Amino acid sequence: AVAEVKLRDDQYTLDHMRAFGMYNYLHLDSWYQDNVYYVDQFGRVMNLSVTLDTALQKPREVFRLPTDLTAYDNRLCASIHFSSSTWVTLSDGTGRLYLIKSGKRGNSASEKWEIVFNEELGSPFIIAHSVSFVKSDMHSVAVLLLRVEKDELDTKGSGFHITLEWVTIAEISKEGDHRYEIFKRRVLQGKSVPHYAAIEPSGDGVMIVSYKPFKFMQDEDEKLEENDNAKAANEKKDPLYYWQQTEDDVTITVHIPQDVTKDDIKVRFSPDNICVTLKDQPPLMEGKLYSSVDHESCTWIIRENKSLEISLIKKNEGPRWSELIVGDTRGEFIMDSSQCSEITESLMHLTSEVMNPNPEKENPPCNAQELEECDAFLEDSASLCRFDGDTLEVTHVINLGSNQYLFSAVVDPREMPCFCLRHDVDALLWQPHSDQPENMWEHIATFNALGYVQASKQDKKFMACAPDYSYAALCECLRRVFIYRQPTPLSTVLYNRKEGRQVGQVAKQLVATLEANDPILGFQATSERLFVLTTKTLFLIKVNSGN
Repeated sequence: AVAEVKLRDDQYTLDHMRAFGMYNYLHLDSWYQDNVYYVDQFGRVMNLSVTLDTALQKPREVFRLPTDLTAYDNRLCASIHFSSSTWVTLSDGTGRLYLIKSGKRGNSASEKWEIVFNEELGSPFIIAHSVSFVKSDMHSVAVLLLRVEKDELDTKGSGFHITLEWVTIAEISKEGDHRYEIFKRRVLQGKSVPHYAAIEPSGDGVMIVSYKPFKFMQDEDEKLEENDNAKAANEKKDPLYYWQQTEDDVTITVHIPQDVTKDDIKVRFSPDNICVTLKDQPPLMEGKLYSSVDHESCTWIIRENKSLEISLIKKNEGPRWSELIVGDTRGEFIMDSSQCSEITESLMHLTSEVMNPNPEKENPPCNAQELEECDAFLEDSASLCRFDGDTLEVTHVINLGSNQYLFSAVVDPREMPCFCLRHDVDALLWQPHSDQPENMWEHIATFNALGYVQASKQDKKFMACAPDYSYAALCECLRRVFIYRQPTPLSTVLYNRKEGRQVGQVAKQLVATLEANDPILGFQATSERLFVLTTKTLFLIKVNSGN
C-alpha cells in the first residue's frame, strides 16, 4: 500500500492540512511520457510507465529508502521531485535529503538510481520544487524544502510559521575527486503555506504565490547591521523644523542650541531658495522653495525660548504649499484648527451620511444579493512575488486580488510550472518566463467556465490539466473524478433554440466513479490519461486516444 502519513494531533492547523494533509502522493515525471511514481509502505519507490494500454506492467521498484521509516514518530510523507531527465531529489520525510542520479527513467534497462548526496538537513520537510542547472561549468541542483514550524513568539496566530529553505547542492572537485556538497542555504519565512513555490530554471530566483508574504531570514551579522540602520532612522524622527502657513505668508520655527548668538546665524533669501547656516557648520536648511517668495520682505528673529523664527511672504497669495523645501522631509507642517475645518468642509460633498444614498441610480456599484456562495473567497487576495537569489530582495509583486489560485501544472519540464488562476468564471493558465523580463508571465490557455464550476465542488481535493490543454480535471476526496474537455467542432448541425443561432462546437463534461472505498491520495494528468491513486489501487483513465 501507499506510504500515507496521517496528520498527528499536534498538526491541527489549516497550514498542516494544506501542506501535508492534502499532499499529492502520486508523482508525475514530466520528462517522460505517462511515467508516474509513488512510495509504498516498505519505503520502495515504485514506478509505472505506460506505453500501451493493452500491455500494462505491474508497478516496479526503482529504489528503496535506506532508513527504516517505522522507527520515526514525527516524520512527514516521503516526497519526490524530478529536477531533470536524469536527476531526482528525494526526501524520506525524516529531514534527510537525497540527490539521485537516475539515468534515463521509465525504462528498466537504462534506469539505475544511485545516491550522490545524502544529508540530514534539520527538522522534517517535504520537497516543494527542484531544478538542475549548469553555471560557470559547475553542475548544481537547487531544491525548495517546505516546513511548518512551531513559532514560540506567535501568541495571537496559529502558533506556527512556514519556512521555505532554498538549498543549492553543487558538484565540487577537490584533488581530482568529484563530490556533491551543499553550496548555499537560504531561508524564506511566511505565515501561510504557499499555493505555488518554484525555482527558476537558471537557479537565479524563486517565484511564490501565497496568501501572506514571505521574506528572507538574515544571519545574525546582517541583523545587527540592519538594527543599526533602523536605530539611525529612528534617531532622525524628531523634526528639524516646524512650519505654518496662511494665505499670505509662511512661518518657520527652528530650535537652536543655547550658546548660539545672533552673529552666528546666517539666513540667505532669494526668490526661490532659502539657506540657513549656524556658525561654520554645513547648512541647517537649504534648497528650492515650493513656490516663489517676495525675498526682500522676508525676515528672521530669535525668540527668547532659543528658537529661530523665519517669516516668508508668498509672492502668489492663496494657493496652499504642500511642502516647504522641495524634497525635504525633515520638517513638520502644523495646521491650525480653522484650516482643518475649512478643508473638511470642502470635502463634505464627497461623503454621505447614508450607506447607499441613491439605490435607484443606473449601474449600482455592487449588488450583494447577486453574489453566490461560490463567489465568496476564503482569502481575499494572494500575491505573486519573485525573489532574486543574489540580493534576496523582492523584484516583482503582483496582487492577484480576486483571481483565486486554482492549481499548478507542468506543460514543459524545462520551464517553470504553470499556475492556473480564476478570472471571473473562467480559469486561465499562466506560464512564467524568468528569462523574459517584458513577458514574465504568459497566458497560454483558457478553460472556459472552469473557475465557476470548480467553486461549486465542495469536496474537491486535487485539480490538474493536460499538458496540451485538451482537458482539465478535478477529483473529490472519494471516488468521483470530473473531466472537462475543451470545446470541439460538431459533426452535425446543432441549433440553440433560445437564441436561434447555430452552435459550432460543444465542450463535454465527463464524470468517472471509481470502484474504491479508500480516499484518493494522488492525482496526475497527462495528455492522454488521468492517473488516480488510492491507498491500495492505482486507476488509469484514458481521456484522449493517442494521435
